[in-house]
Amino acid sequence: MSDAINEQELIQFIVGKTKVDAESIKLVLKHEQTFINNAKEDDIDSDEIVDYVMSRKDVKLDELTVETILELEMDYLMEKGIVTYID
Repeated sequence: MSDAINEQELIQFIVGKTKVDAESIKLVLKHEQTFINNAKEDDIDSDEIVDYVMSRKDVKLDELTVETILELEMDYLMEKGIVTYID
């Protein structure tokens, strides 16, 4: 995550919407970042990220919860004007 993102604020935003504990959210976001950093392509499919996160042994959340966390992260980043969707 870039310096422009207040990680604590992001985590609290997701906690407030999902009631998932902050440590689980941090873990999902950490694995997501690892996947993105190691990706060979610029166009990354969100399903690939979810599959990667779900394959990590330390992730104890269900797939829907992981998807929700990642979607809320995107909502937060769009709200803050950090990212925009490209058509």
